[in-house]
Amino acid sequence: MNGLVIKNTGSWYTVKTDEGPTIDCKIKGNFRLKGIRSTNPVAVGDRVGIIRNAEGTAFITEIEDRRNYIIRKSPNLSKQSHIIAANVDQAFLIVTVNHPQTSTTFIDRFLASAEAYRVPVTLIFNKTDILEPDDLEYQEMMIRLYETVGYDCKAVSAVDESVRLTLEPLLKDKITLFSGNSGVGKSTLLNSLIPGLNLRTAEISEAHNTGMHTTTFSEMLPLPYGGWAIDTPGIKGFGTFDMEPEEICGYFKEIFKFSKGCRFRNCTHTHEPGCAVRKAVEEHYIAESRYNSYLSMLEDKDESKYREAF
Repeated sequence: MNGLVIKNTGSWYTVKTDEGPTIDCKIKGNFRLKGIRSTNPVAVGDRVGIIRNAEGTAFITEIEDRRNYIIRKSPNLSKQSHIIAANVDQAFLIVTVNHPQTSTTFIDRFLASAEAYRVPVTLIFNKTDILEPDDLEYQEMMIRLYETVGYDCKAVSAVDESVRLTLEPLLKDKITLFSGNSGVGKSTLLNSLIPGLNLRTAEISEAHNTGMHTTTFSEMLPLPYGGWAIDTPGIKGFGTFDMEPEEICGYFKEIFKFSKGCRFRNCTHTHEPGCAVRKAVEEHYIAESRYNSYLSMLEDKDESKYREAF
């Protein structure tokens, strides 16, 4: 029997079978992905094969080949990964310029990881209704930056009815990963997009302007107009996983474009003479924030960095 993993609570997986019913499953034996050390060998969005047991549950015995996935370094275990979701059509990265502030480094790391696995990303700038004029100006600057790079951006308020008109056409009949820092309003946004959902939400910590986790496991939620939304726990940092330094340039669209003009083919864009990328940064064709994110990812091979919140 085959099906789709629609929920992962850490120890149990809920699989929607191709026949229709859902069934709770565990992993059969010492399950390992080919060549990937992962804290969650089975992820939401996986197509799996299962075998029923006498207790009325089932064992997952195989995973079908994935067409893509979003992966990050495990925040707890060095040299291991955590797969956020598999087999997605697109990702919505929910960001806020305040209450709490999403760092450009976090955004860039997520975008680079999505580029690595060819997952299109739309940046959803949330909480526009509570932003001060200075914040709104900064948000406009951020939107201009990422649209210039080549990413779609939407400015929304999750509590405004217009959010459905803005986002529903983009979600229809697609599998969309919703991700972002804790507190950016993912659960509120999903509650607005899926009537009757009633996901739990929490207030932002005023003392630290940080969010609190309300979603504790990953789950695929059917959309009333077709498609699925994948709700995931808020993440504090995004350590990149399994990227070689020479590959990283290719995951920054504008850096890759200018790198073709470098004097040396193996230029790392850090110190070499005749580097077209550093020249483009100096002349403001590449944003300094994006270049700094690129430099920080070059350092990820240093295992002492993996716990830091990027």
